[in-house]
Amino acid sequence: MIAVYPGSFDPITLGHLDLIGRASRLFDRVIVAVLRNPNKMPLFSVQQRLEQISLSTQHLPNVEADSFDGLTINYAQIRQAQVLLRGLRAVSDFEIELQMAHTNKTLSTQIETVFLATSNEYSFLSSSVVKEIARFGGSVDHLVPPHIALDIYQCYNHNSPMLNPITTQAIPLKSMPMETPPEMLHDQQV
Repeated sequence: MIAVYPGSFDPITLGHLDLIGRASRLFDRVIVAVLRNPNKMPLFSVQQRLEQISLSTQHLPNVEADSFDGLTINYAQIRQAQVLLRGLRAVSDFEIELQMAHTNKTLSTQIETVFLATSNEYSFLSSSVVKEIARFGGSVDHLVPPHIALDIYQCYNHNSPMLNPITTQAIPLKSMPMETPPEMLHDQQV
C-alpha cells in the first residue's frame, strides 16, 4: 500500500520525520510530497527541500521525496496511492484536516485519509515555529536535523546559537521610592 504525505516541509522538522518513520512501518511505500505553491514565499526552494528530506530519510528504504503542484488527490492518483497521510497535533488541526479529508473524498472515493497523532514531544512543533525562532536568533538544533539547522542558520545569516550562545547582562534598576501604605500613615500620625 502506498501513502502520500503532502505538505510544504519548509523546513522538514523532527515532528515530520517522526511521523514519516512511523508511517514507513505501516505502509509499503511513503511518498513525502512537497507542494509547489507559487503563492508562498518559502525559505527553501523545492529542490532544497527535496534534498533535505532525502538526506533526512535515507535510512528508510521505503520512503521517497517528490514534488507536485495542483490538487493533492490528483497527485495521489497519478502515483497510484491508496492513502493520504496527515498528522494531527491538536484538536484545531483535526477540524481543518477533517474538512480536507471530506473534500478529498468527494474527489476520489478510492483514496482514504489516514491521520496519525504526533508524538507528545512534537505536539507544539511546526515549520512556522522553527522559522520564527531562527529569525530572531534562537536555536533550532533541537527541532530539526543538524544539516537542516545549518541550512536555516545560513538563510538567516546566523551561526548556531548552540555554538555562540547569546549572553545577557542585567541592568540594575534605580531604586524607586516606595509609597507608604495608608495604614502605616495612620500609625505614624498618632
